[in-house]
Amino acid sequence: MAALRGISRRLHRCLSQTNHDQSPYQLLFYRGIASKILVKGLNFATTEETLAEAFSHFGQVLEANIVMDKVRKRSKGFGYVTFGKEEEANKAITDMNGKVLRGHVIFVDKARPSRHVNVSMPKEQSSPKRAVDG
Repeated sequence: MAALRGISRRLHRCLSQTNHDQSPYQLLFYRGIASKILVKGLNFATTEETLAEAFSHFGQVLEANIVMDKVRKRSKGFGYVTFGKEEEANKAITDMNGKVLRGHVIFVDKARPSRHVNVSMPKEQSSPKRAVDG
């Protein structure tokens, strides 16, 4: 539940700066992974706000997330940006890949689903066998 509140807060913060016709939840859940990009090579001082601002020139940024090292309590040097439309994400990839952001060359690509997510269906369980009196 806390994760959903965090997403809601980030969406509200990103969208409060601009007016758009569609609900942020509609955009986020209907677009899915196609409008999400991976940004590597970030300066450790880059914040979610500066990341969102840097990519806002390409369209509506629904969420900007910096991946943090929980032990060291600092950025791992990469993050994700989710756009309202797939075309906006593609334009950001084309225009920002190899560019300098806050003194570091960044590498931008489409985000891919996590490899360690288990998407297999649960195994079918057979009903308990009854002893037959004979």
